[in-house]
Amino acid sequence: MLNTLSGRFLILTTVFVMLAEVLIFVPSIARFREDYLAARLERAQIASLALLADDMLESELEAELLETAGVFNVVLRRDEVRQLMLASPIPQPIAATYDLRMASALVLVRDAMLRLANPENEIIRVIGAPVHDAGLLIEITMETAPLRMAMIDYGVRILILSAVISIFTALLLFVAVRIVLVKPIKAVVGYMQRYAAAPEDARGIIHPSSRLAELREAEEALMQLQTELTQALKQRERLAQLGGAVAKVSHDLRNILTSAQLFTDRIEMSEDPLVRRLAPKLVNSITRAVSLCEGTLAFGRAEEPAPTFAVICLHEIVEDIVESERLAADGGLADIVNAVPKPMMLRGDPEQLFRIVMNLVRNARQAIAATGQPGRITVACHEDDSRWLITVSDTGPGLPKRAQDKLFTPFQGGARKGGTGLGLAIADELARGHGGAVKLRETSPAGTTFEVCLPKGDGAL
Repeated sequence: MLNTLSGRFLILTTVFVMLAEVLIFVPSIARFREDYLAARLERAQIASLALLADDMLESELEAELLETAGVFNVVLRRDEVRQLMLASPIPQPIAATYDLRMASALVLVRDAMLRLANPENEIIRVIGAPVHDAGLLIEITMETAPLRMAMIDYGVRILILSAVISIFTALLLFVAVRIVLVKPIKAVVGYMQRYAAAPEDARGIIHPSSRLAELREAEEALMQLQTELTQALKQRERLAQLGGAVAKVSHDLRNILTSAQLFTDRIEMSEDPLVRRLAPKLVNSITRAVSLCEGTLAFGRAEEPAPTFAVICLHEIVEDIVESERLAADGGLADIVNAVPKPMMLRGDPEQLFRIVMNLVRNARQAIAATGQPGRITVACHEDDSRWLITVSDTGPGLPKRAQDKLFTPFQGGARKGGTGLGLAIADELARGHGGAVKLRETSPAGTTFEVCLPKGDGAL
């Protein structure tokens, strides 16, 4: 009970209502004491008026009037003359005097609390204004024990009534909270539990139905989260299946390419100048293809292999990419410019840097080819004290909004029809392996620029 939302709400409501009733109780007791004393003054005034009507009252009747009024004596001031109207022996000295004519609310509250705290029966003098303007003032002496007992009896009745009201109010709020909040929250929890049991099943996704604005927002957020998670799980399953198929293909392709490497020696012995010039590039391409197949097999088992760092000349790597892409394009529309300074040396994995820049250049070339208009791709690099910055800029059509939102997500970040989006995902993963990142610096209808940031770290040149 105490661990539930409704149970704690019930207890807190009871406590808060009781606290509110206590705050009401204090001025109520003060008001009761004031009314009690005013009633004694009024009774004493009535008794004194009876004496004015007949000056020859017997002592027995006078004592009965004082007993009925609940006082020991009565002093009435009329026309600036102070008269002792009724009197009887006072058992002890007067302990305090209270003037109700000039008492403020704080004074009345203070006197009431002090009276409740003092159990002794004292004699007090009370001064007040006569009712119906029957004089200037009226003064009585009385004992405090009956006053304190009446105040305690009134206070107990107030507290009991407060407790009943607070419990009844808390029960009503308890029922209201269970209906308005707890039941809808339990329904949401039920949806979450059913979805957790089978997250791939789209039937477990919550359907927002609450009329409460805050709870409906939570349901809509949960529905969006569950929808995205279900799609991600399905995508993961497809990627796992694709990864298995790619691993098998890469295994066989690696064997084929390894066999092809055996024939490169004979090609290099050819007397044809063109063949002799292109043979090293063919060897390098086959070597990279074998390395890529081995990396794909490693990725199928775990992740992309860690980079093997070495000091490399980026200009030469970019030059190989430029020639490979020109051959692949076969005189296409894109003009690829290698703007990397020749003396610039980097520290990184040469094969992985080749793949990073190649993927960015290839994406740019394919984007320009899709427009049917000539364009230019520029690969540049500069450095500062802490990093190298490689930029690949093109004059293509720019990236659509959908591609920008999921730029580095496999199979979702493709910018052209039929694209898989794997190129950017691979480039980003390889750059992160170097401690860096691939960023989209700008894109517009005038072109796109990607930036590869590689930190220098402890191995800076």
